[in-house]
Amino acid sequence: MNYFLINLSLLKLNYKMFLENPTYNGEQFGWIEVICGSMFSGKTEELIRRIKRAQIANQKFKVFKPVIDSRSKDFIESHDETKLKSTEVKSSVDILSHYENCDLIAIDEAQFFDEKIIEVCNLLANKGIRVIVAGLDMDYMGNPFGPMPGLMAIAEYVTKVHAICKRTGNLANYSYRKNQIKDIVVIGEKDKYEPLSRAVFYKKMKKKIKK
Repeated sequence: MNYFLINLSLLKLNYKMFLENPTYNGEQFGWIEVICGSMFSGKTEELIRRIKRAQIANQKFKVFKPVIDSRSKDFIESHDETKLKSTEVKSSVDILSHYENCDLIAIDEAQFFDEKIIEVCNLLANKGIRVIVAGLDMDYMGNPFGPMPGLMAIAEYVTKVHAICKRTGNLANYSYRKNQIKDIVVIGEKDKYEPLSRAVFYKKMKKKIKK
């Protein structure tokens, strides 16, 4: 087998791993994909892209987001203004009332859910459903955000996307809050947050602490 055929075989294997439900001992299982990163990194955009690919394949899906995310009522929306209809739920367990006959469950802004979202995603995957979760991996202080570390731990696939630092042009993975509000959850966009690289974020936070 020549080099080209080996690469083609590996490509087919990777394609199969991402797009087909694996079968173990005659039982069909789903899997969990996590898309994480800072604000303005394209998490929702990537989530929508994967949903649309499933839609082209005539797969049945439902999209969920927490009711606390009031920026776009009954929709998930990327920063390039691409929208998809979604169902708002108050708690993660509410998702279990809507998953019947679905091939795919998509969850946006997962960092705002309670810790039971981890159990919910595991249960859905074990029922043969592909679960795609998107959320902020760190809060405005640079600490792991809510259930996201647990979701990343149980996921088969984790994709970390990056924004561009507004100060340096380097990759940004921190969501810097411009105001002095200290609540962990503060809903906002460019009016309240900007993506920063590690170096810039560290310097800005050091100045904030000194004030």
